[in-house]
Amino acid sequence: MANRVRRRADKLPSVREQISSASRVVVKVGSSSLTTHSGMIDVDRVDALVDVLAARRLAGTQLVLVSSGAIAAGLGPLGLAARPRDLATQQAAASVGQGVLVARYTSSFARYGLRVGQVLLTADDMMRRAHHANAQRTLARLLDLGIVPIVNENDTVATDEIRFGDNDRLAALVSHLIRADALVLLSDVDALYDGPPSRAGSRRLAEIRGPEDLVGVELGKNGAAVGTGGMVTKVQAARIATGAGVPVVLTAAAHAAHALAGEDIGTYFHPGGRHPGTRLLWLAHATTGRGLLHLDRGAVEAIVARRKSLLPAGVTAVEGEFAAGDPVDLCGPEGRVVARGLVNYDAVEIPDLLGRSTRELATELGPEYERELIHRDDIVILEAHG
Repeated sequence: MANRVRRRADKLPSVREQISSASRVVVKVGSSSLTTHSGMIDVDRVDALVDVLAARRLAGTQLVLVSSGAIAAGLGPLGLAARPRDLATQQAAASVGQGVLVARYTSSFARYGLRVGQVLLTADDMMRRAHHANAQRTLARLLDLGIVPIVNENDTVATDEIRFGDNDRLAALVSHLIRADALVLLSDVDALYDGPPSRAGSRRLAEIRGPEDLVGVELGKNGAAVGTGGMVTKVQAARIATGAGVPVVLTAAAHAAHALAGEDIGTYFHPGGRHPGTRLLWLAHATTGRGLLHLDRGAVEAIVARRKSLLPAGVTAVEGEFAAGDPVDLCGPEGRVVARGLVNYDAVEIPDLLGRSTRELATELGPEYERELIHRDDIVILEAHG
């Protein structure tokens, strides 16, 4: 009987087959996996990665490559010894490096008769309805045409207020945007460990099924000298993707072929959770509130528990400078942020509306003031209401 049970278990599909059988995959690669210590593009590394991706693409899988490296690729041509700290020089390096990076990918994929397309995104683009829908359509059409989209944050124009912060998070959001079947995060670290990989006794974590598997795990916060990420950002990205139902594999770029083949390499993050609307995922993870609306308890209950729109009558105070269409954070009487939404009014308009009903406002100021401060379709809950 035991042997029969064992044979039956042996025939069960491996969870990693979700990676090997995926028909649409997002692959993210970090700066340190593409460049030399001097900041120049490492042609051999790029070609080795493309060898793997091209093989999977020619086998029929649709691929999106989220590639860091624009700023790093610009260091050498600009004669910079290290990644600049000031935003203006980072933007200049990105402007020079992005062309170098895409030219290298274009040449490398051309060896296999494959074409690439450049897609540059900012968080500011993605939080607005029309821009978000346009990005979704563009990526879908590129994939339908057999193109390999090369996605990067638009570092040339992005500012600190409108940055994704790292391409790990961008990759997780893109995987949801295109309804990917899997996300592969490639780095210079071969897996997630329960402690520093260099420390004796640290153990590779082959699978992560939920937050409880990360309790007590030490996560490094610093990325490579030419990048911005670290293990913290990769785990956060995995949490975003798996929360949207997308399985994730985290491993080193050198193991890309093994990861895509579904082999037991790196760390596999099991998918779970609900599938939130794409715009709400962007709103929760790709934006920062540009202002703050303080709500009374009734408004918090209406927003969090009953998923209602936010009306002026439930707002007690407003902070910050923002325009209609910007993301703002919503907090309760205790000062805890519970939600984020896209506001329908400029900050300067709101004080005169507070505590008043929309019917009263429409009668006094005109029918355009009968609309809600934030529509329920433009609100994402950030934490459970206790």
